[in-house]
Amino acid sequence: MDLQLNGKTALVTGSYRGTGRAIAEAMAREGARTVVHGFDMEPTQAVVDGIVAAGGEAVAVIGDITTDAGAKEVHDAAVAAFGPIDILINNYGTADAGTWEKSETSDWIEAYEKNVLSAVRMTRAVMGGMKERGWGRIIMLGTIGSTEPAARMPQYYASKGALATMTVSLAKELAGTGITVNIVSPGLIRTKEVEERFVAQGRAKGWGDTWDEVEPHVLKNFMSNLTGKVTLTQEVADLVTFVASPRAGALMAMNLRIDGGTTALVV
Repeated sequence: MDLQLNGKTALVTGSYRGTGRAIAEAMAREGARTVVHGFDMEPTQAVVDGIVAAGGEAVAVIGDITTDAGAKEVHDAAVAAFGPIDILINNYGTADAGTWEKSETSDWIEAYEKNVLSAVRMTRAVMGGMKERGWGRIIMLGTIGSTEPAARMPQYYASKGALATMTVSLAKELAGTGITVNIVSPGLIRTKEVEERFVAQGRAKGWGDTWDEVEPHVLKNFMSNLTGKVTLTQEVADLVTFVASPRAGALMAMNLRIDGGTTALVV
């Protein structure tokens, strides 16, 4: 399927590693001019180098989008490199540890700065231009925890819940403009960090020394899943890339859960 992304400019925040990197690479493979965002040049440029080596078009942009000045710096540098932003993927965010007893006010504020306000800043920077051109895609990266939050990391789940609510509000604000707004909410993703953490736990429990040996125990002991496997970063990236495409023009104000059926709900 041709996703018709040739000639589109996409900015993927936090795309210097993990799922964001996979999204940036997928967008570039489909022909989008891809702005790879990070906080340090070396890992961010490494992603760009890989995209270019594979035949894609990409540029690295550095800036702290948890501040107004940093977000403006990122937006302006992206536009200077590739022109107006057609697709904004608000991928950046962190899942910092915490509990109801130990997470202080500063931890809650930090969670909202990273997971909500960074997306607000970047969205406000691009939405005016998208409205003028009559086309755009704004995609948030959420979590199934906004549907079924855990007791742990309350500041994280609360902030991601706010991101889901914000998606619907923004979709209503931009109704009829040619811009779509959606949120993609993964469950547990098989990132390098997740794989290393569970393999270490599995080794300690005697489950095995490789991911293939440990994964069945992860599914049995830590999560429910109807597919029998942990979701891959590439699977998340492929969904995001489709939602970002002209082909997905009928998707609006959707919370698209990609979790192998972990949240098997009728909503």
